[in-house]
Amino acid sequence: MKRPEYDPAAPQAAARLPVGGTPTVKAYVRELAVRHKLAFAWLIGVNAIAAISGMVGPYLLGEVVQKLTVGQRDLNLPWVIGLFLLALVLQTIFVRLTRLKGAVLGEHMLADLREDFLVRAVALPPGVLERAGTGDLLSRITTDVDRLSNAMRHAVPQLTIAVLWAFLLLGALIVTAPELAIAVVIAAPILIIGGRWYFRRAPSAYRSEAAGYAAVASALAETVDAGRTVEAHRLGERRIGMSDRRIGQWVAWERYTLWLRMMLFPIVNATHTVALVAVLVIGGGFTIQGWMTVGALTTGAIYIQMLSEPVNMMLRWYDELQVAQVSLARLVGVREVEAAATGDDTEPDGRTVLADEVRFGYLEGRDVLHGVTLRVEPGARVALVGPSGAGKSTLGRLLAGIYSPRLGDITLGGAALDKMSAERVRNHVALVNQEHHVFVGSMRDNLRLARTSATDAELWQALRAVDAHAWVAGLENGLDTEVGSGGVSLAPAQAQQIALARLVLADPHTLVLDEATSLMDPRAARHLERSLAGVLEGRTVVAIAHRLHTAHDADVIAVVEDGRIVELGGHDDLVAAEGPYAALWHSWHGDR
Repeated sequence: MKRPEYDPAAPQAAARLPVGGTPTVKAYVRELAVRHKLAFAWLIGVNAIAAISGMVGPYLLGEVVQKLTVGQRDLNLPWVIGLFLLALVLQTIFVRLTRLKGAVLGEHMLADLREDFLVRAVALPPGVLERAGTGDLLSRITTDVDRLSNAMRHAVPQLTIAVLWAFLLLGALIVTAPELAIAVVIAAPILIIGGRWYFRRAPSAYRSEAAGYAAVASALAETVDAGRTVEAHRLGERRIGMSDRRIGQWVAWERYTLWLRMMLFPIVNATHTVALVAVLVIGGGFTIQGWMTVGALTTGAIYIQMLSEPVNMMLRWYDELQVAQVSLARLVGVREVEAAATGDDTEPDGRTVLADEVRFGYLEGRDVLHGVTLRVEPGARVALVGPSGAGKSTLGRLLAGIYSPRLGDITLGGAALDKMSAERVRNHVALVNQEHHVFVGSMRDNLRLARTSATDAELWQALRAVDAHAWVAGLENGLDTEVGSGGVSLAPAQAQQIALARLVLADPHTLVLDEATSLMDPRAARHLERSLAGVLEGRTVVAIAHRLHTAHDADVIAVVEDGRIVELGGHDDLVAAEGPYAALWHSWHGDR
């Protein structure tokens, strides 16, 4: 089957977050192995006992056959049957222990993997996650973790078991019938050559398959998220066409990897057949010549036949690990981003926020902001207004340290925001936008995400500041009420109030509010903003909104059009100037 052509457009979304290199993956695997070395030792120990117990039966059978061959009638069958039953009981017990130890080990490693990924992902700079796109992040959290769950639960323990089992069987074969080891030497090249052919092609194919699926997920998620925009601009056919191309590319890689597996399986079967035929031919010849006993031939033939099972397990689970390795590389890739994105410990000298000749674009060669300069004094209230798509939210994210400018500087107290660590930036500046999330857990835990040491009194104070204390107190268990999936479902406006309460608890000195009350009706939003006025007292506030009453209350209004600040001043002055802001104000009031 022809290898699918690489389509650079298909995995574009999936390439935004890096895939971990081989050194990163190996380092993480070693780290996991060291964490669970005791569990691995237990697994190997109980599996060794189970495997040795399983080899007792063929050995006893060989002894019985040999005695019958030489005409011996005293077979001592009670002793043989008793020993066989004892070995069978031991094998049953330790096989169960092996599976139990393997399952527990797999679950612990999977839990570590999930926790490590979550910790690393949360620690990433917000701008990195936003650039990555929804589809790529979701595919790593869902699809890649699902693929790894099977590997962690089954592949790693089973591969460990299979390797040890195969070595013990080979050792037993060499001890009982060393002449039959030639059969292994004869059959091994078939498996080695076929395996090399397969494993040279499989890893890259599985990587392309995973990237193709991430591209499909990205296309679908982004189309759904921007559904209204797609409809408004009549981009439906274009988005469908792009989705079809990405699905086609993904399916092509799926078929290619399936074809690789279909070629591998006959090679494995041929290896087993050749090994068994070689045992019978060589062993039969040696037995006829008197160089080997019939009992040794019987035991060796059974050991060779038993060897097929661990070999099949190794190939099966190693193949599974090829898929898992790709997913693992995608998950641990966030480590490389974190290492590259860690800032220094620069401490701002003051609270003045300054954007100096800032240029920024999401795509190379296409700037959204063009030479923007804006100075925000400590304690000032600045409103960014302008038509949709003018660059207001982009400028707000730059001022909050989410993005780094392509050219120019964004500084806080003279310290460049893009040179500071993300955690240090968050200590000084916070962004609250239209997006919000209610986490599964209690209301108390949701609020304490902003400050884990907050007391209940402080939580109620924060809720009171955002007018949420009444409805939270009305919940059945108050702060102990479980919310989110499986608990009490909060309305979008309530979820936004919780997000604002977290902001109160975080207590940064500079806030960027990107239409933070957009999900509320105008009266409720106005009331909430008045309630927040006391909380915002003394803080620097940069507010981005289409509701111009926010601008009316601001100290300074910056009008953004086409990625530039075209007007700057107070409300009365800008209305009197009869410029772009005056046109927006009159249009909003409907008096023109």
